[in-house]
Amino acid sequence: MSSTAELEHTPEIALATKPVYELLKSVIPEFEWPIHAPYVEAINRLKAERNAVILAHNYMTPEIFHGVADIVGDSLALARKASETDADVIVLAGVHFMAETAKLLSPEKTVLMPDMKAGCSLASSITAKDIQLLREKYPGVPVVTYVNTSAEVKAESDICCTSGNAVKIVESLGVDRVICLPDQYLARYIGSQTDVEVIYWEGSCEVHERFTGKELRDYRTQFKDIVIVAHPECPEDVLNEADFVGSTAHMINYVGDAQPGRVLLVTECSMSDNVAIEHPNVEFIRPCNLCPHMKLITLPKILDSLTNMSPKIEVDSSVAERARVAVERMLAFS
Repeated sequence: MSSTAELEHTPEIALATKPVYELLKSVIPEFEWPIHAPYVEAINRLKAERNAVILAHNYMTPEIFHGVADIVGDSLALARKASETDADVIVLAGVHFMAETAKLLSPEKTVLMPDMKAGCSLASSITAKDIQLLREKYPGVPVVTYVNTSAEVKAESDICCTSGNAVKIVESLGVDRVICLPDQYLARYIGSQTDVEVIYWEGSCEVHERFTGKELRDYRTQFKDIVIVAHPECPEDVLNEADFVGSTAHMINYVGDAQPGRVLLVTECSMSDNVAIEHPNVEFIRPCNLCPHMKLITLPKILDSLTNMSPKIEVDSSVAERARVAVERMLAFS
């Protein structure tokens, strides 16, 4: 069965999804909701039948993030909560490496990826062989790997990290230098926050790399009272212009705590919509850089995935065992 044909928007569906739209109406136009509503209703009904949960990253569009997701957050939050759920099925509304991580931590569960082409420029920038060569070049230097990587890369690592816990993990190792990969900007940011020497790999996020310091200075000229909150995957000139730097979870918490009158989130565009729903008194200025990989995940694809119970994520057992160690070390630290 396929759900790709447009579903009918009936009065019954309108009534059933009215509470969801009341939450979303500030970011989704009323004329657009009848397109989403039938999928929201069908997915939420099918989740109960399948004993399934949907994990959605902060970069998912609002109709997914607030409409059908059961667990939302950054990579670390999704990794943690995936292992804690009692569901039989996990649907990962994010990108491929996140689904792999969910499978590593819940090997007995069925993990579905609505579109297997939803990749990541960071994850594709490095291979297991690259790490083996780095270890030959820097013998004895521990490898700290960002979770935005494949299971094969995690398997060659000593410990994983996220943008939110990277500095603390690096310092916890008690060494003079570490290899941090694959994001060069995150690694450089870590190096600026610690006395540990950081050896970096020249990978980058295609979304965050597009921001520039000049762009942010122009926003400050236009909006004198703006507060700029940036993700550490951004280039150094961008971070230098920011009032706060942190992971997506830290960015969200900052907005919630500080309640700035006007804020610019220097990260993937959809997150501003998702956070704006929770903070209606904050004006969000949106420099809209979209992740083409995240945007491959849609409500129709989620419904198809749950309907057909595919595509399923599988990780080779020999890879999974070693990769799981690196992820579990991170979770134990956190």
